[in-house]
Amino acid sequence: MAGGPVSVNTAMISLGLAQVRIGASATNIAQINRCLGSAASIGSLANTKFISNVDFWNHESGFPLKEDLSVPIRESAALECNFEEITPYNLALARGLDPASYNKTPLSGEIALGALTTPSYVRMESIYTYPDGQDQMAMIFPRAQVASSTELDFQKEDNVKPPIMITSKRADSTISGGNAVWDDMPLGRVYWTPYSAEYAGA
Repeated sequence: MAGGPVSVNTAMISLGLAQVRIGASATNIAQINRCLGSAASIGSLANTKFISNVDFWNHESGFPLKEDLSVPIRESAALECNFEEITPYNLALARGLDPASYNKTPLSGEIALGALTTPSYVRMESIYTYPDGQDQMAMIFPRAQVASSTELDFQKEDNVKPPIMITSKRADSTISGGNAVWDDMPLGRVYWTPYSAEYAGA
């Protein structure tokens, strides 16, 4: 009999991209479940990557020294993606502006350069549908900021795919603009639900 890791449930093998939706943070801060509709999607993406970094302090004792304790001292959560639809809305989001003031269509308006301010707070919902179409995984950042440089890399035979980094900020009741529903999960949450057509991923 062959050894090595064998799939426990092949339906849970992930392939494809998540759909990313952006909405108002303050308006939806008390919503613990996904609440943004398909119209909030930023469109087609080249990739989506969830990043959860944890820094640990490690204690050592004995001689020679050996680690006997690890304590988490810092945590962050972010979603990195490359969007493909170059609209005023998406470009404003990439520059940390409040995208609600900019159009997805028609293509009109302007974005000022050299007048940066603190990035606006937005709500990010990422919805991934498993290949079997039966289950979904949702990531919610109730209070996030986009803090990344903007690149529009035009190519002769490929489309532009600007990167953005959406970083979750604490949303619990201890900070202004937060809410008590996030006290036990101040950076947001990841959860699984049965498939819903309204929240289908791309």
